[in-house]
Amino acid sequence: MNEKKLKVVVLTHGGANRLLELLSATETIEVAGVFIETAAAPQRTLAQKIKRSVRYDGYAATIKKFSSTLLGGATRGGEELEAVREGQKELEELAENLSIPLYRVENYHAETAIDLLRKTNADLGILYGTNIIKASVFGVPRLGSINLHQGLAPFYRGGPTVFWELFNDEKELGITIHFVAAKVDTGDIIVQKTLPLDYDFARYNLDFERFLADYRASLTEPSTELLAEAVRLISTGQEKRTPQDTSLGKRYRLPLKKEKDELRRHLRSRQKEFLKAGNYKQKERLG
Repeated sequence: MNEKKLKVVVLTHGGANRLLELLSATETIEVAGVFIETAAAPQRTLAQKIKRSVRYDGYAATIKKFSSTLLGGATRGGEELEAVREGQKELEELAENLSIPLYRVENYHAETAIDLLRKTNADLGILYGTNIIKASVFGVPRLGSINLHQGLAPFYRGGPTVFWELFNDEKELGITIHFVAAKVDTGDIIVQKTLPLDYDFARYNLDFERFLADYRASLTEPSTELLAEAVRLISTGQEKRTPQDTSLGKRYRLPLKKEKDELRRHLRSRQKEFLKAGNYKQKERLG
């Protein structure tokens, strides 16, 4: 007797290669399509970009960031956009190899994109690294949509991940797979996982930005595996939905310059404790 497969669609800006591989290898799942949104974010003027950078990064970092632009050099934003395009190209090639339809849409919320989504007759939508999606899109699949959130909901909603956990001196960080609801990161939880959050002073000193980048990169594989597992549970009817009590946490946002400075001061204090605890061999490396 052949059981009906769970028909899913993936909405992403790119980088979902590993997810497609895991889903395609699961017998109870059929990937009916991948939707890539190609429209770039609204462009700010140079003055707006500088003002925003000063607010979040401070004057020194802003001067360093924009000096290359003003001198006619390559911009960080341009490099990031090129990386996104290259990632989308790789995803397109993988989808073709796996015989998965791929749709490029300018805006998920455009009526043409929603019509394409409806025509897939998907049971479940999967959001992987998208911007905020409205109900007119996430509600199209029969069962709704699920989202990967790198944070332990309901305590940590929004983002950016890792920064606020480190800021609050947490000892672990969570990954949450949840159904999508109208408010960001508030839908019923399907599965969660926690990982240790241990700042390595010997390696990073007070360069927490580098630590954040490395730690976030290390989250990709476990996050993708957990998302694929959640889809598998839904495909076999084994999922359990746990409603969130949002009063237990809050929705975080981008940290300001003053909050980054506060984190650096806190890490400096912890570093002194680290050395007092007997880590004298690290003194020379820490400088």
